[in-house]
Formats: sequence, structure tokens, C-alpha cells
Amino acid sequence: MPYSVEDKKKATTRLRRIKGQVEALERAVQAGTECRLLLQQIAAMRGAAGGLMAEVLEIHLRETMGHPAPPKIPSVGDDQMDDIMKILRAYLK
Repeated sequence: MPYSVEDKKKATTRLRRIKGQVEALERAVQAGTECRLLLQQIAAMRGAAGGLMAEVLEIHLRETMGHPAPPKIPSVGDDQMDDIMKILRAYLK
């Protein structure tokens, strides 16, 4: 869950963008827009949802795995976390 003001703002902005895409898709369906264009809008929505998921997942991972760990338990460094997030973002696209 995004807790910082900056993270909440980013998540809210993405949600509003997704909401706008959903509303535009609804209008397009009602207008009888051809399937090719609907599929393009759906793909854009899916990408936006994937971006939101990646962002929230990154916040969660950094909060849970990025904090210094007790002795004998290695913590995940920033470089490792960046690598993990690159892989996850590529997968979520």
C-alpha cells in the first residue's frame, strides 16, 4: 500500500488515467467502434493497470525487503531491488 504522499499521488494519478481509459472504452463500445480500435484501447488499459501493479509491488518489496535485516539474514540492496523490478516490469507488460 502506498503510504508516502508522493507514492499516493502517483498511484492516484495512475488510477485516474485508468478510469479515463475505461470511460473512453465504454463510450467507444456504445458508439459501435470497430473491434480493432477497441482492442487497442483495451491493450492501453492493460498496460496502465500493469504499470500500477508494478509500482505498488515495488513499494511493497522495497518496504519489506529493502529494510536492514537482522544479523544472519541478508537484505536486498538497492541495486538488487532495481534488477528485480526491471524483471517484474518486463513481465507485467
